[in-house]
Amino acid sequence: MPNLHDIERRINSVSSTKQITRTMEMVAAAKIRRASERVASALPWACAISDMLISTAKYAPMQSEPLLQTHDEVKRALVVVVASDRGLAGGFNSNVLRHAEKLIKEKERQGVEVEVAACGKKAIGYFSYRGIKPVFEFAGLSADPTYEQAAELSLYAGDGYHYGKLDEVFVVYNHAKNAAEQTLVEQQVLPINQQSYADLLGLTPKEEDVLEKYRDGEKKVVGDIDFEPDPESVMFYLMKAYLRNAFYYALLDSAAGEQGARRNAMKSATDNANEMVSTLTRVYNRVRQGAITTEITEIVGGAAALEE
Repeated sequence: MPNLHDIERRINSVSSTKQITRTMEMVAAAKIRRASERVASALPWACAISDMLISTAKYAPMQSEPLLQTHDEVKRALVVVVASDRGLAGGFNSNVLRHAEKLIKEKERQGVEVEVAACGKKAIGYFSYRGIKPVFEFAGLSADPTYEQAAELSLYAGDGYHYGKLDEVFVVYNHAKNAAEQTLVEQQVLPINQQSYADLLGLTPKEEDVLEKYRDGEKKVVGDIDFEPDPESVMFYLMKAYLRNAFYYALLDSAAGEQGARRNAMKSATDNANEMVSTLTRVYNRVRQGAITTEITEIVGGAAALEE
């Protein structure tokens, strides 16, 4: 059985660790607010540009924009993996990295050559250890991503798809469903997927039309779409904005999810440390009481022996 000194040293060690995890929990909680505000500000534009592209593309000539066309054969794909630079976030990174590796192997079984763009030190280290050299490496920006990072990714993906070097583009990241929960998202960026952001992220459906009962059975009329100055210019702008937005929103969403996951992980660690300290304190008191009882017994026994 451990002595009092060993137990006391263990209590001090756990208490020191608890102070670190508690501090990290508070820091992550403070960062969640700003990260969530950035995501909330970017979401309306993400939904708008995606819905606009999906609803407009079917009225534009397919030859007006090469990025709207679907390639007959898929030979090469790009998988953008968004992880974090730091650990201590529970299963935040492992879920993304394992799913991305599974997607890569599935594409390779289909005869598709896969390129990887790694965002975050954890993703870079994960794929480098497995002998996969990322075509892009972004480190030090996971908690505060920049628009330039998204623009660089969109330029590479857009040019590659335009000139036939890429046939599919995917992005894998964690969606910050709320401050305490993250969900894994696999988004097909190219070719254009008809799935809206509301369906992709599981957002709350739009409210019902409150004026429906006053319309007297009025049918919805779909108007004609005019492209100004021309379909080529309009679709080029929409595609450019769509690509940049797809990567930028994924980076922002992952940054918010990272802070939420780290806060949850550090809170669990702090709770476990509190429980461990409580258990060790009970053991310490029990051992200390046993030692005192033993000493009293020895003193009484010695006094009795002297009297005899």
